[in-house]
Amino acid sequence: MKSPSVAAIWGPVLLAGASFHAADKPPLSSAVVTWEEIQAKPSPNGRSRQVFQSRTATLDELELHVTTLPAGEASHPPHKHADEEIIIIKEGAVEAEVNGQTRRLGPGGVIFEASNELHGLRNVGSGPAVYHVIRWTSPGARPLEGTR
Repeated sequence: MKSPSVAAIWGPVLLAGASFHAADKPPLSSAVVTWEEIQAKPSPNGRSRQVFQSRTATLDELELHVTTLPAGEASHPPHKHADEEIIIIKEGAVEAEVNGQTRRLGPGGVIFEASNELHGLRNVGSGPAVYHVIRWTSPGARPLEGTR
């Protein structure tokens, strides 16, 4: 069975197709983006598709990207930051570390990473893992020293 497209999953929630910095552009306004419109670019550990990254009417920043992580790779070492994230697994098998606990997830699995809690992700499958990362910064969130 073919995986649903980002547009089918998110429909009108997808807001803009261009990546840009929050401070120098107006807030995101509603739009729809197809999977084919989101350009894949090499990243340090696979590929990334930046869907959007901007401030909104209610958030300092809202970001959505889709990562393709090769088998055996970690996205990065476990870390923490003030932002909160939701990760939705589209394809493959991952192992998620959240506050010292590890869980294995497959397609449809969801991870919530709370502000300032240690987290990490590794592809434990035999093929690529593909997952959507939705990250936001609320007004007044205080970043940890040395983080984004």
